[in-house]
Amino acid sequence: MTVINVEKGDITKSPSDAIVVNLFEGVASPEGGTGAIDKALGGAISELIKEKEITGKLGESTLIHTLGKIPAKRILIMGLGKREKFSTSVVRSISGHAARYLRQKGIKHAASITHGAGIGQLDTSDSAQAIAEGVTLGLYEFKNYQSKKSESSSNEKSLESFTLIEQDEGRISALKAGVVRGSVISTSALLARNLVNEPANVVNPVKMAQVASAMAQEAGIPIEILGREDLMQNEMGAMLAVSAGSANEPQLIIMEYLGDPENPENNIALVGKGITFDSGGISIKPSASMWEMKGDMSGGASVIGAMKGISELKPKINVYGVVPAVENMPSGTAQRPGDIIRAMNGKTIEVDNTDAEGRLILADAISYIRHTKNVRRVVDIATLTGAIVIALGHVASGVMGTSQTLVDAVLSASKSTDEKMWQLPLFEEYKRQNHSDYADVKNTGGRPAGSITAALFIGEFTEGVEWAHLDIAGTFLSEKTTGHMIKGATGVPTRTLIKLVEDLAQTS
Repeated sequence: MTVINVEKGDITKSPSDAIVVNLFEGVASPEGGTGAIDKALGGAISELIKEKEITGKLGESTLIHTLGKIPAKRILIMGLGKREKFSTSVVRSISGHAARYLRQKGIKHAASITHGAGIGQLDTSDSAQAIAEGVTLGLYEFKNYQSKKSESSSNEKSLESFTLIEQDEGRISALKAGVVRGSVISTSALLARNLVNEPANVVNPVKMAQVASAMAQEAGIPIEILGREDLMQNEMGAMLAVSAGSANEPQLIIMEYLGDPENPENNIALVGKGITFDSGGISIKPSASMWEMKGDMSGGASVIGAMKGISELKPKINVYGVVPAVENMPSGTAQRPGDIIRAMNGKTIEVDNTDAEGRLILADAISYIRHTKNVRRVVDIATLTGAIVIALGHVASGVMGTSQTLVDAVLSASKSTDEKMWQLPLFEEYKRQNHSDYADVKNTGGRPAGSITAALFIGEFTEGVEWAHLDIAGTFLSEKTTGHMIKGATGVPTRTLIKLVEDLAQTS
């Protein structure tokens, strides 16, 4: 992994293989660190601006050679777009783009100015954090199963170091803090990406529990894993029903971070859906794109990743990371449409569709953590419905909940991380669609408002707690590489969960 450093010095004197600077759209004369480089190069950048070879449009990348005028061999000029739209999101995105560009060019050691901080548009630490996140996330690759590497493969090239150079001694400590924080958060998201990108024949429920255990051991936090016998003893009929058709054993993973042990009521549970493969069960899915269902444990993966980051950043709050991990398969022992099962909290559920299984395992997991830890707040995260993709596409995750305070906190955290989210309503009228003639509730409410009725089903098992629900079915995968996002697993919403917990620690 690329080492990200901070050094005091003059950017024009850096001996790096390449230096990254920036330019706003429409600027005629470079400023800040870019201006210093331009002056050292005898106005070369200004001349390229004048000739309209460099425009500063967002994401534009221009590599020029210094021809010995300064120690660095190359300058990469990144377009920041319009000044009025500049933010940490822009910094994160262009940093990911720049890092990949440099790696592809065979650059080993790069240096950079701190985008936006030198001209006072961004907080120094925030800019450094965004750069660290962008570089780390943007360089991510998942090549575990490719035995042959082409000569042009980026695996044969490596950006070994990326150094932020700052002349002002007073900013060094803030830069270092931002880099450390950004590195912690981004590596937590990479843990989630790795889990989701792995095939389902590797990451089954037991393997998911092993990954969580290894993380917990390294982080020094307690972890408990319940198997089939434990689920039976706790009468967790919903989890057992979903796993009944699979040869792989179900696992309920409970990770515990006690950041405020003297105040046990200052807590939150993050509950992530962990369906390691979802065939749909007896209500089997169409074969087209079924491979994506290896990522139906993305909610659980994001919780494991978030618990890693939380344990390192150490906010003053108690956090329980809960992952019900099962596989949903069709077989002679699988649950059937029309079955009636009983969840841990005693409610009976009519199984209208075995492909509506994520809400079933979340029901038992939420009931368990409520019962055993007396949690005050619950946020569940799930690739729950195709309906959310119809509603919001692949841009935003859906957010719903019974606590507007908690929903607002989630939305605020998502704005900071730029993991876009949008709230949908939970009007009482929608509950009618989950009515069952044979049980307390039915596990599907039909096609209309499918994401909302699915959330309302989960809400049946959250009595007495502040609750928010994140449906990430449209955002857990990226169809292309752009900025800090890489084609494949996104790691969403790991970074938002970490930010949410930190924010709650400050306000609780």
